[in-house]
Amino acid sequence: MQSFVMIITILMLIILLPALIGWGFLAEQVFRFKIFHGISGKIFCGTFSVSVFLTIIAFFSGITVYAEGIILGIGILFFFREKFYLNLYSFLKNSGFGFLSTAMVCIICASFYPFILDHFGYYVPTIKWISEFGLIRGISNLDLTLGQMSVWHLFQAGFSHLADPFLRINVLIAIAYLVYIFENKSWIHLAFFPALFFFLQSPSPDLPVYIFSLIIVHEVFIKTKIDSGLLAFSIFIFSIKPTMIWLPVFVVLNMILRKEISFKVLIPGLIVLSIFVFKNFWVFGYPVFPLTLFDLNLPWKPNPELMNESSQYAVLKTYDAQYSLEQIKSFTTKEKVVNWLFISGIKSFFNTGLILFLFFYIIFTFAVKQKTHYILLGSLFLKTVLILSFSAQYRFFLEIFPVIFIAVFYTYNLKKIYVTIFSAGSFAAVSFFINPEILKYLIPSFRPGGTMGKFEISQLYQPKEYFPTEFNSFKVGNLKFHVSKKYPFNYETPTPAISEGFMFDYQRLGIFPQLKNPDRIKSGFVWKKLDSKRKTELDNAIKVIKNNYQQP
Repeated sequence: MQSFVMIITILMLIILLPALIGWGFLAEQVFRFKIFHGISGKIFCGTFSVSVFLTIIAFFSGITVYAEGIILGIGILFFFREKFYLNLYSFLKNSGFGFLSTAMVCIICASFYPFILDHFGYYVPTIKWISEFGLIRGISNLDLTLGQMSVWHLFQAGFSHLADPFLRINVLIAIAYLVYIFENKSWIHLAFFPALFFFLQSPSPDLPVYIFSLIIVHEVFIKTKIDSGLLAFSIFIFSIKPTMIWLPVFVVLNMILRKEISFKVLIPGLIVLSIFVFKNFWVFGYPVFPLTLFDLNLPWKPNPELMNESSQYAVLKTYDAQYSLEQIKSFTTKEKVVNWLFISGIKSFFNTGLILFLFFYIIFTFAVKQKTHYILLGSLFLKTVLILSFSAQYRFFLEIFPVIFIAVFYTYNLKKIYVTIFSAGSFAAVSFFINPEILKYLIPSFRPGGTMGKFEISQLYQPKEYFPTEFNSFKVGNLKFHVSKKYPFNYETPTPAISEGFMFDYQRLGIFPQLKNPDRIKSGFVWKKLDSKRKTELDNAIKVIKNNYQQP
């Protein structure tokens, strides 16, 4: 059975690791762009350069199998031409059983069913759109969730035809992280590595931003010089997930402190930032999703009432929807803090943990009196204030815990202790995957635990996926679209698809998305007020959706 273990994911790694190493080398040579040294540095540099390249391509067309073939071909060509297989072989030989066994645990954990709900309502639909059409102007008018169009899903879409059809790209990044750990003998990173196992079944942008942020913080603390590559990479992380705004702030302030800042150093990062902002204006109508700041009054921006409801929903999510909007508005400042800290369920653990960790780090920072710690503390406080101001959901600040841990203990490279913590954590994580009932019993308020599928022998050679749902097809105005049948998410429903929840929102608000050019999806979407004809068509579609739930 060992020879069959996760053969598909292993093949993906065999193809993509060399390709990204080749692209990393190409970026270093052509653009004089280097993040850090070693094989892991080239993998991450390759990830960065391919992501930017794919983002640019997506403005003009879908990221097709032909684009993927060219990207793979170029990367693998340089991998073999520069004989990087010798470096990789040397690394594997020196790392031995420890690296290979840990990598195998990652691969096995990735074989389980996806259970993060965003996988079905956001990740897969986004990747489908990018693969078929690229970046569509005003797509947030079709389904607001699609207005995010994370750079990470552009990267995943680039390999979703040949190398990674099961969308397990996060395994690649986790193993590249392992390469970094073993190359640099930074065993401290192993202490919280098992937590990453829960992000390997989906192309969640959370995993890369957690990993990349920990590496950058570590690099800033141990390096005497910060170059343009590290700054551009930190902005790239921000482009994957805007809640990471603190990271480029941390890097820039340290560069100013060390007198390494200059316009020339800023250029690569400014280019990345410009592409990110333009991408958001193109698909969403504003520079940062889901904020409506810096309104240029673009004709394809989302409906203001819909955005207002979205912001209200974010407030409800802050308190895990345990209070009504009216109750939250009536809270005093003290009640807002207390109710958020001691909210019912597992989220209270993370909320109170955040405050305790920050309080501990304040004491530590003022005790050691090191400027880099002051800058990190200020950057994390900036993030905390922004998150608390908009939507203080625990998933938006999870990286703060390991970041503070690394900042405090990075000088203590206690391999035996960290390996012990890693082993215990890995055993617990794998146990939860094999028998999710354990997790449901221990933490009943952990909702994703209810969607975790059980272990099946077949996943040892093919990652598990759910089958596509049935769907209905409708036409409202000039838009022909699909809605999943008796299912709240689009998942594998053919494009263009609208979530049933947004169908009810559009009916209530008296609006509906329309194609700018009815003969060309690439022309983009705008929202229009319902006239009598479109209202009748929408009402009829809503009746069908409701009737679906009345049928056995």
